[in-house]
Amino acid sequence: MKYLDLSANLLTCECSNYGLIQWIQGSKQTQVVNAHQYTCSFPVSQRGNKFLDFGFDSCWIDAALLCFLFSSSLVVLTLLASFIYHFLRSHLTYTYYLFLAFLYDNKRRKKGIPHSYDAFVSYNVHDEAWVCGELLPELEGQQGWKLCLHHRDFEPGIDPIVENITEAIYCSRKTICVISQHYLQSEWCSKEIQMASFRLFNEHKDVMIMVFLEDIPAKQLSPYFQIRSLVKKRSYLSWPQAVHNFFSLWCLTSWTSHTWV
Repeated sequence: MKYLDLSANLLTCECSNYGLIQWIQGSKQTQVVNAHQYTCSFPVSQRGNKFLDFGFDSCWIDAALLCFLFSSSLVVLTLLASFIYHFLRSHLTYTYYLFLAFLYDNKRRKKGIPHSYDAFVSYNVHDEAWVCGELLPELEGQQGWKLCLHHRDFEPGIDPIVENITEAIYCSRKTICVISQHYLQSEWCSKEIQMASFRLFNEHKDVMIMVFLEDIPAKQLSPYFQIRSLVKKRSYLSWPQAVHNFFSLWCLTSWTSHTWV
C-alpha cells in the first residue's frame, strides 16, 4: 500500500494513538495523504488541534506514575505477605483447619454417616512402640475396640495428611491423644488436637481422651494454649500414676482426674 487517506476519519488525540502518529511520521513505504492537515476530533479539549502535533509528554508522566504505583504496591504486598507468614501463619492455618473440620462435620451429619472406629489415636511416631505394645493390645485385643491408626488406616491421596486427619477424627467416636514431649513438638500432632478440640466444643460431647505418657510440668505447657486449656477443664489419664488396668476404667467412664493450677 503506497497511499493512505484518513481525512474522512474522526481522529482521537490520546495516548493510545501514539503508535499511529509515529507510524505516519516515520513510514517510508506508505504515504499518508495530507497528514499534516489532520485535526483532532476527540476529546473536546483537543478538538481542532493538529493531529501530528499532539504532545505525548503527559503520557510518559502517567506511565511513570503507574510504574511507581505498581512497584510501590508490589513492595507493600510483599512486606505484608512476609509479615503474615512470619507472625500469623499458625493462626491462619488453624482457622483453615477449623473451617475444613466444620465443612466435613456438616457433610457427615447431613448424610448420617455412622462412625467407622471407636477411637482415633493421635500420637507422635516416637511413641509408636508404646501405642502398638501397650495401647493396641489392651483396647483392640482385650476390650474389642476398633482403633484408627496413622500407619495402618490412613489412605494415600493428593493431600493425605489433612484429609485423613479430619476424616479419622470425625469417623471415630472418640480421639485418644497420647501426649509426650515429642507430641508437643510435632506440628501435625498439634493440628490433630486442634481439630479434635473443635469437635469437642462444637458437639458438646466428651469425644477426647488425653493420656500423658510422662509428667510434663505446667510451665512447659504454657506455649501450648490448646492443651493447657483442655487439661485445666477436663479429665485426663497420666500413664506413670495410672493403675494397671486403667484402660478397663475407660470403658466404664471412670477415669483418673487431675487438675493443674
